[in-house]
Amino acid sequence: MDRPWGLTLGERTKLEYGVWLKLVGDEARLRIGSYTFIGARSEFDVMAWVEVGDHTLVAPDCFITDHYHGVDAEGLRIDQQACIARPVKIGSDIWLGTGVTVLPGVVIGNGAVVGAGAVVTHDISERAIAVGIPARTIRFRR
Repeated sequence: MDRPWGLTLGERTKLEYGVWLKLVGDEARLRIGSYTFIGARSEFDVMAWVEVGDHTLVAPDCFITDHYHGVDAEGLRIDQQACIARPVKIGSDIWLGTGVTVLPGVVIGNGAVVGAGAVVTHDISERAIAVGIPARTIRFRR
């Protein structure tokens, strides 16, 4: 756990073994709600802000990040490019299947399900079931 002062955990939240909560920089904030489960070996890579709601299930081997490296600054090597952060919000009553990747700037609405191995590059509506690379909605929960 990097920079524990940036972490807020709700009550009765469970983190399985090997979960990595990586807060990059002193201003990084990660809020995980109550009664939420984070599966083994999942990683949160946070530069600015990531929020996970209550009663949410994050299966093993998920990766959630709110930032990426720039690539277009002329004359700079890739390791000199600035990082760009965009907040991520994962609502309540959500299930992220095994190996889901959530990229910067995404909002996943309450009650959504994201299938195993999906890459979430854009917002997912409330109660949507989304799968694939990139994740796309195939139907809605009843």
